Amino acid sequence: MKYKGYIGKAEYDEEARVFAGEVINTRSVITFQGSSVDELEKAFRESVDDYLAWCAEDGVAPEKPYSGKFNVRFNPELHQRASVAAKVLGMSLNAFISRAVAHELESAPVAR
Repeated sequence: MKYKGYIGKAEYDEEARVFAGEVINTRSVITFQGSSVDELEKAFRESVDDYLAWCAEDGVAPEKPYSGKFNVRFNPELHQRASVAAKVLGMSLNAFISRAVAHELESAPVAR
């Protein structure tokens, strides 16, 4: 599920007989639940809206789902090989890594 840039994932809890979910693209804990798909989707949107309202009330900037920056740790040999390959191709290392990740995502079993 997607809403305002936030992505929710839910699973069925057999014991509680309810769908329980959480927003998966933030470090903040945002949860929701419902006994039907319609209820679950509504609860997801309400939880995101509640989170955004809470941030506004407290004067805190809501956590953006992703900023576009992240640090990656490679072993030194892989780092060197990637840097050399990027230079050979006339690309920055960032562009090279972005292209490699995009290529891998084409065959990955994840939603867009």
